[in-house]
Amino acid sequence: MSPVSRASSDVSALQQRIAALAARSEIVSAAEWFRAAEEQIAHWQLGLAAIPAPPFGETDRAQWLASRFVDVGVSNVALDAIGNVVGLVPGTSREVISVSAHIDTVFPAGTPLNVSQEGRKLYGAGISDNAAGVAALLAIASAIQQFKLPHSASLLFIGNVGEEGEGDLRGIRHVFSESEWKDSISASVIIDGAGTDTIIAEGLGSRRFEVTVRGPGGHSWSDFGTPNPIVALGHALHLFSQTRVSASPKTTFNVGVISGGTSVNSIPEAASMRVDIRSASPFEIERLEIELRRAVEQAIVEENHAAASRSTGRRASELVAEARVIGNRPAGELGPDSNILRLARAVDAHIGNTAQVQRASTDANIPLSLGREAVALGAGGRGGGAHTLQEWFDSTGREFGLQRLLLLVLALAGALPEAIE
Repeated sequence: MSPVSRASSDVSALQQRIAALAARSEIVSAAEWFRAAEEQIAHWQLGLAAIPAPPFGETDRAQWLASRFVDVGVSNVALDAIGNVVGLVPGTSREVISVSAHIDTVFPAGTPLNVSQEGRKLYGAGISDNAAGVAALLAIASAIQQFKLPHSASLLFIGNVGEEGEGDLRGIRHVFSESEWKDSISASVIIDGAGTDTIIAEGLGSRRFEVTVRGPGGHSWSDFGTPNPIVALGHALHLFSQTRVSASPKTTFNVGVISGGTSVNSIPEAASMRVDIRSASPFEIERLEIELRRAVEQAIVEENHAAASRSTGRRASELVAEARVIGNRPAGELGPDSNILRLARAVDAHIGNTAQVQRASTDANIPLSLGREAVALGAGGRGGGAHTLQEWFDSTGREFGLQRLLLLVLALAGALPEAIE
């Protein structure tokens, strides 16, 4: 048999095993329950989304989720040292499969969440990213317990903090570096956002900086000639914006926040900007960091020189700058023949779903960067307006996404029947 024929035969055999798993009466019942329980699942989603969870302020949501885990029968529920909600459904083997969804949002404290429902459409800040994922996490845990679904591996359900923005994946980092499960998790399914059309199996690397320029400040008239941090920062931004970026591997940069100054007639004492660099290549991230630091250094030198030439009388104090790393997400990716990717594709083939393998920045970055098996999948339904106050989620077809997640989790957890002759 040729290698191509053998690969095709392996895929076909795996699909048959997925089909046999899906045909089990208790799993059919669970799939039917997903449809019947839509009102409950939407209630969970709306309830979570109504609780503020700004970066580093997820405690109220964590406590809410811990109570819901207990309600659906997850055992050993606790908040860990960093604030993740963790619960276990024990299996018969030492193997552990983690199923997680991040509970934080991008929205700062005080943001009006404005959660509402109109038919099958849910509205509100964070309703899709990631209240939809957390609702799916609860639905999967509930179905497994309610219908006593088969699994030999233990299932570790995690509502993790710190996925968005400056959270810098701190919740999932903790799971894989400090938790009691860090060495026993063999595969991870991350639920993030809506949809069923992607398999995130490649982690997009990123590095984020806060660049701050400081000086003596002063009055715009009497202290004219004093070096201006905003002028220097603007020059640095101009220089950096001319940096060549790679198209393959795709590499990007963005300046998302600029701040500084007190009034129009004051020379500011400080100004800052926040810069995001992303690439599939660690080398390209390093190269752009060097270019950013070089641009800042050049701008400081030139503004100090210009200020000295403008100054009348005593020489003004000079500007200083600092570029501080505020986020560092490692890249990583699955091999094309990894077990979790083969299973995800077999599940999609069985349920008639079309999904593309894509690269993104999610909690999956951490296990992927460690050489561990992980994918990030959507929770079903459709969503839009992510990271805006106009965010929405349409639950139509949600049960399809939940069935997809359930079959993958159970297949990873040892529920697949033996090869069918």
